[in-house]
Amino acid sequence: MAASKRSVVSCFFLVLLLAEANAQGLKVGFYSKTCPQVEGIVKKVVFAAMKKAPTLGAPLLRMFFHDCFVRGCDGSILLDSSNNQAEKNAVPNLSLRGFGIIDDSKAALEKVCPGIVSCSDILALIARDAVVALEGPTWEVETGRRDGRVSNINEVNLPSPFDNITKLITEFSTKGLNEKDLVVLSGGHTIGMGHCPLMSNRLYNFTGRGDSDPSLDSEYASNLRKKCKPADTTTALEMDPGSFKTFDVSYFKLVAKRRGLFQSDAALLDNSKTRGYVLQQARGSTFFHDFGVSMVKMGRNGVLTGRAGEIRSMCRVRN
Repeated sequence: MAASKRSVVSCFFLVLLLAEANAQGLKVGFYSKTCPQVEGIVKKVVFAAMKKAPTLGAPLLRMFFHDCFVRGCDGSILLDSSNNQAEKNAVPNLSLRGFGIIDDSKAALEKVCPGIVSCSDILALIARDAVVALEGPTWEVETGRRDGRVSNINEVNLPSPFDNITKLITEFSTKGLNEKDLVVLSGGHTIGMGHCPLMSNRLYNFTGRGDSDPSLDSEYASNLRKKCKPADTTTALEMDPGSFKTFDVSYFKLVAKRRGLFQSDAALLDNSKTRGYVLQQARGSTFFHDFGVSMVKMGRNGVLTGRAGEIRSMCRVRN
């Protein structure tokens, strides 16, 4: 048993070392000579789309997160499949929107610098620009990723809105992300919508006795029950009521008041490190800076660089 445990630990650290080695191929300004216009072109496409549909910001940010948590940040979330077996067909990814923005950005770049910029880098830039378009922070995006050739629905195993703090910490740690990264990246819930099926268990029969989740503020729970009936599968709820189209710090104020929409939001109060960060940001914020740092860190996860993978001509299909 002891040998088996040592083997598992050794494999885990080997994975981290390989990921770190790959991430060394990333840098800010990777395309400075081969496609210096890349960031301006992507930003123009994103801002034009967001001006018409600001609600695209949250799914675009989530798309990058979902990509990086499965096979690493290799653009595998973007691939279509003819038999619905690609990552984008998994249940957690069915609510993602904005794939056309990636397509438009890629098409614009192919006209200027064909075969140079990867779809995985485009997605990383779009995630940043979507946040900026919603009055959020900016950060320097490392580029140099190459695109993966595999996208498998069976490999999709993402953190869930139903997860407790122990599971969340474990899931993030396998991607090289710590407790602070977990709570910082959860702050992305300051934008976007959630749907009743993802949280109605907190309102009805939470412990099997017809009760609500005791970690949920009672007044907030009462308001949510007016919007989400037990069988409701379609109603959308603002994750950050009142400012769900603005990237700000109010998410942490809500969580501190036990008004986080999901169990995974409430779970942030169940660990001393994550709770401390929530309470700190509820009073005065370093969140904007911290968010950029954690996004860069997540963006190094499992990347393909050098001659690995490919540079797709179209983001939805392999070359």
